[in-house]
Amino acid sequence: MTGRPDLLFPLFSDLTSLPGIGPKTAQNLHGLRIEKPRDVLFTLPHNVIDRRPVDTVQGCDAGAVITVEITVLSHTAPRSRGRPHRVTVADSALSFDIVFFHAKGDFVERQLPKGTRRIVSGKLEFFDGRAQMTHPDLIVAPDQAHRLPDFEPVYPLTAGVTAKTIQKLAKSVLDRLPDLPEWIEPSVVKTNGWSDFQTALQAGHAPQALSETSPDHRHRQRLAYDELLAHQVTKAIARARKRSGQGRTTVATGQLQQRVLSALPYRPTGAQTRAVSEIQADMAASQRMNRLLQGDVGSGKTLVAFLSLLAAVEAGGQGALMAPTEILARQHEEGLRDLAAQAGVRLAVLTGRDKGAGRAAKLADLASGAIQILVGTHALFQDDVVFCDLRLAIVDEQHRFGVAQRMALGSKGQTVDVLVMTATPIPRSLELAQYGDMDVSVLDEKPPGRKPITTAAVPTDRIETVIAKLAQAVAQGKQAYWVCPLVEESEVMDLTAAEERFKVLRAALGDGVVGLVHGQMPPQAKDAAMAAFVAGHTQVLVATTVIEVGVNVPNATIMVIERAESFGLAQLHQLRGRVGRGAAASTCLLIYQAPLSENGEKRLSIMRETEDGFRIAQTDLEMRGAGDVIGTAQSGVPRFRVANLERQAHLMATAQKDARLLLDQDPELKSERGQAVRMLLWLMEQDKAIQLISVG
Repeated sequence: MTGRPDLLFPLFSDLTSLPGIGPKTAQNLHGLRIEKPRDVLFTLPHNVIDRRPVDTVQGCDAGAVITVEITVLSHTAPRSRGRPHRVTVADSALSFDIVFFHAKGDFVERQLPKGTRRIVSGKLEFFDGRAQMTHPDLIVAPDQAHRLPDFEPVYPLTAGVTAKTIQKLAKSVLDRLPDLPEWIEPSVVKTNGWSDFQTALQAGHAPQALSETSPDHRHRQRLAYDELLAHQVTKAIARARKRSGQGRTTVATGQLQQRVLSALPYRPTGAQTRAVSEIQADMAASQRMNRLLQGDVGSGKTLVAFLSLLAAVEAGGQGALMAPTEILARQHEEGLRDLAAQAGVRLAVLTGRDKGAGRAAKLADLASGAIQILVGTHALFQDDVVFCDLRLAIVDEQHRFGVAQRMALGSKGQTVDVLVMTATPIPRSLELAQYGDMDVSVLDEKPPGRKPITTAAVPTDRIETVIAKLAQAVAQGKQAYWVCPLVEESEVMDLTAAEERFKVLRAALGDGVVGLVHGQMPPQAKDAAMAAFVAGHTQVLVATTVIEVGVNVPNATIMVIERAESFGLAQLHQLRGRVGRGAAASTCLLIYQAPLSENGEKRLSIMRETEDGFRIAQTDLEMRGAGDVIGTAQSGVPRFRVANLERQAHLMATAQKDARLLLDQDPELKSERGQAVRMLLWLMEQDKAIQLISVG
């Protein structure tokens, strides 16, 4: 099957083919991400109005939507501009007013002729103790009562699209819905008590109570699972393709690793040992490795990475480690230098700063195999960088690199194994959404000897006390970071805040004690400021968030974060992780501007309660929602229309298991269920996955 099945054509036609939708409305619907009829199916109501009739408004709550039959008693026209037109009406027990502002001509008299009976539906209010309804949503004669819905779905709206338009649109698209085969594993349907796809969609668009618009309702769960299953089948196809790409077996001897391990002053954690063996098993297999190493701040990823690189060298090949910035690349190289010496392997660093003869000599040694491990920035992608036999490529903080760059590094050797590392703990549901095509190793233990970090929150009016305490710490030879607030999205403003704080601290602590680093500085100046701090020439480093990832200064034991309430939880956690890296006890001070918002309060209190990055990440997800946590579309996570990653993590895990199992049993998707899943992939616009299977 190479093209979209005929059965689905009506759902992919032009919006203007639907009744009542002209080119202008079709254009306006783009504001709701609706570009074709199938998009309407997955744009579900987020609320519902109960329009079931009552006998009287007596005893009803203000703000409630009430539908009631009334008799029109009298009209009071406005005496002056800006005054309302009042209609006094009576239901079975009470008289009240219906109010119209700016009514033209005899509009109100035509709508509600005196002496007639009408059914009105609208929001009930009280004015001077008297019930009233302003501009009712609906007014119909009693013999037209059948036109009023008991429950009216409330859809998201956008400029130029009314509630009526989208309600009619949903109805006409549901009428086009063809009979589709069941693509979910029958046992999953049964366990969850789900209905079939068509029934769930019809019910999803016609909720009978607010609870039916919740992500936890069975119809919503079913439709969310359809989205998640399509997504995970696509990931599983990509994974199967990557694994089927002929890899090379890279079998480690363990000799070089043993040298390093025996020289270490501590034993690796169980999590580190487990991760190393998972990675080496992948490298020794004939399929290409595609693994994510996820570890919290300070969980010891660097050691795992280095032992894996040594495995490549032991097998007679080379390894490469790529970092997102020059500072981090050089820091990796410094951190690994001693370990490389213990192992007796040659390690080099290559960044954009290498030029001329020095660069040429490095490239020659790389091509000959004399350099066994290369650390660098995206300079490693350049065409003239040629390895003798690259076996393993490790990408650090991969969210800063595009997929194309990762592929470029992977193509530097014959079927290179790829390991991606991140220091950002990711909640399980997001990990599956973002990295569902990868195998994952998690470092969830701290290496021995890491002391807990004392975290305290301090209001801004006590900043002078903080500076005085900082002066005492500096006098004792301690080092500190002072992170300046984020000011909106403007780097210029961030820069001003950092420069002001730098001047204040320099005046208080003395010349030559305080350094400054921010995103606007040229790379050389930034590196020089960092180097001075690392070497201990400056004792306090004032910085914007450029220090967030990876900077390692074991002597730094104090982290001050100014206006901490303006940072996200994940960022606060990363920043705090810059201290507590040495043997001395460390402190993190969160300076906040009172009064705190409810969310600000919650963020600071979770920071005081725990250092567990996975718990912090989960709280962040629950507070902000998936879209904000993972940021832009670049993250590789689709924007689901129905699925809710905060509330439906369990569904994502089930979908991944189901998808991988299905592809193991039916890699071509040729079985009856396989064909149904192809239909789902077409419906969910995962055409690329279908092409991969067809080509495969």
